[in-house]
Amino acid sequence: MNERNAILSRVFLVLGLILLLPAAIVIQLLRVNLVEGENLRELWSNQTIHYLDIPAERGQIYDSSGTLLVANRVNYKLAVDPLLPGFDREQLHRLATLLSSHTGTPVQTYLNRVQNASPGSRYVVLERSIDVSAYDEISALSMRAVILEEEYQRQYNFGELASHVLGYVDHSLTGMGGLENHYNEKLKGTDGLQQVRRDRSNRIFAYVGAPRKQPKQGFSLHTTINAYMQAILEEELEQGVLETGSNYGTAIIMDPRSGAVRALANYPSFDPNEPGVSEPASRRNYALSDMLEPGSTFKLVTAIAATELGLVDFEEQFETPEDGVQLIHGQAMRDHDPLGTVDFTSAIAKSSNIAISEIAMRIPPRTFYQYSRNLGFGTGTYIDLPNESAGRLQRPYEWSRVTLPWMSIGYEVQVTPIQILQAYSAFANGGVMMRPYVVERISDERGRTVEEHRPVEVRRVANRETVDKLLPVFTEVVSDSGTGSWASVDGLPIAGKTGTAQKYIDGSYQTAYRASFVGFFPADEPRYAIIVLLDEPSSSIYGGYTAGKVFQRTTVRIAGLDRNIYRRFRAETSGDAVAVAPSVIGMEAEEAEQLLRSMGIPVRITGKGDRVMAQMPEAGGQIGTGEVLQLERGEPTASADGQLVTIPELRGRSMRQATSLLYDLGLDIEMIGSGTIYNQFPEAGEQMRPGRSVTVRGRARTMSRIADLSWMEDHHAQ
Repeated sequence: MNERNAILSRVFLVLGLILLLPAAIVIQLLRVNLVEGENLRELWSNQTIHYLDIPAERGQIYDSSGTLLVANRVNYKLAVDPLLPGFDREQLHRLATLLSSHTGTPVQTYLNRVQNASPGSRYVVLERSIDVSAYDEISALSMRAVILEEEYQRQYNFGELASHVLGYVDHSLTGMGGLENHYNEKLKGTDGLQQVRRDRSNRIFAYVGAPRKQPKQGFSLHTTINAYMQAILEEELEQGVLETGSNYGTAIIMDPRSGAVRALANYPSFDPNEPGVSEPASRRNYALSDMLEPGSTFKLVTAIAATELGLVDFEEQFETPEDGVQLIHGQAMRDHDPLGTVDFTSAIAKSSNIAISEIAMRIPPRTFYQYSRNLGFGTGTYIDLPNESAGRLQRPYEWSRVTLPWMSIGYEVQVTPIQILQAYSAFANGGVMMRPYVVERISDERGRTVEEHRPVEVRRVANRETVDKLLPVFTEVVSDSGTGSWASVDGLPIAGKTGTAQKYIDGSYQTAYRASFVGFFPADEPRYAIIVLLDEPSSSIYGGYTAGKVFQRTTVRIAGLDRNIYRRFRAETSGDAVAVAPSVIGMEAEEAEQLLRSMGIPVRITGKGDRVMAQMPEAGGQIGTGEVLQLERGEPTASADGQLVTIPELRGRSMRQATSLLYDLGLDIEMIGSGTIYNQFPEAGEQMRPGRSVTVRGRARTMSRIADLSWMEDHHAQ
């Protein structure tokens, strides 16, 4: 009996254990679903649901006239979800056929990509880059299984144009230089989010109908840069560097009344579409980051300080040694040539180091330092571009016995080209210094202004009376007897200063020089201030002969773009002078004729129509005595059905040929520069609707035809 009970006990124990297992499972299921279900479902969701950033479209950059300098090229990636209900083989074949008509890829290739995809795959890429027309037609199919994704690439429409101002971006569209870097937070916008799924192998799959937060487009920049002036400055600077055999050159054009930078160029330059191809030195913005000893352009400080303090009489005579060498505290101060006895005006015009240093030594060191500081040296200009150097201006307690005389002629001080131009712009602006700036306003994707720059007055650097006294002195620099005679333009009053400075390398001065010229015009009503600097020119070390020529050619071409200056320039030149043709393409014919005749330019109009379709010579070309500017009337023609027009290849054509061709297609044209076209936007083969504008950039076939003003050189030689 006891044995029987023991057996039953064992049986009941085993049965109990067996029954306990499913009970435990049931209890665990209830616990998982009712007690911990929410947390586990959230954990599962976190492990399988993932979010990808949707890049925001980066803001665009425009020049002062609205020309689009920097845009975004959109690439569209096409994928399908083959498991979506309703997406059958017929729809797939229809999609593949349409896609093949745009790409040229066989239909079967797309079918095979779907068929060979891994089982359960809900994201099969058919094409990683399709054009806009294909995107539009595929979108019109309204297939829910189709997944179209946008990817943006930065497009610099005119290659190297204003590259040091614009900067460039890296692979993640982050600004790496210029405005792209300085305004990166404004330009980049706010990325969106797209929900995707992640499988056990950590592979990510997009799916139709997934939640999506749209990105917010970045703000656009509207700059002070004038694309026409920028093209002129770059062309003339390049020619100047090549002609003189310089290592590099830098130049800036600024409006002294507001501080607006109209153009900024460095040569060698680089293409921001492919920044990695160029040397790092080519991407360096020497105009802002290059610290150098300025040489004689720094004599403006001595001139202002001595005049304002009454320490110099303009009629005073300064005797310089016959050999042009003067010992000052045991060190030799030299003039470029023996100048004999000079007055104050001649000392500036002929750039006498000996006379200027003598005047400077009358100024107390602390006072000279303060005037230098007031003129912006030793501190940044705070221009809205990155990597600006502040330069170096020693404090008086750091000076030696020879610092003051040598600093007065531009040594023992380090400045940047933009600082020199800011100082001369303040002089041109009646003694009021303005802060340089590049961005005029910032707008959102709808064109509404969100920020606007107003000219910032930094300080008054000189009394108006001082400026009025000194203006004729610095105008004399650009006369036949001054060191800047090569920068002069008949009929256009110019004030400025030449500069030639030895380079300080490895602790000593070498037989290597920087040559510069800085000036503004018209001298009595300044609208433009320009600095040109060349590093180690081999043709001549003198700034007037090298940099001055670049200044001269640039000035003449700019005069053809500014109607106010052009009228004055034209009125004051002699009958044998050469005129520069302004651009009147696209203007009403009557308006263009009235404008040209008011500027004293003979004009002949042919053809029928309301608008000027072509002109000869082209903008920037020369009009000699007895010649006329020929205009051709016409009317743009648009396609009757309003369909997209394919952009033709315009490179290698003349402006006239391109204008005629585009008008025949119903498109407008916007021209930068003149001569033969070497860049265009949009690119050939792209499509756009009639009535839109194609922007082209040209360069004269023979630069010397426009730039080499031999008639002026002959005038100086007489």
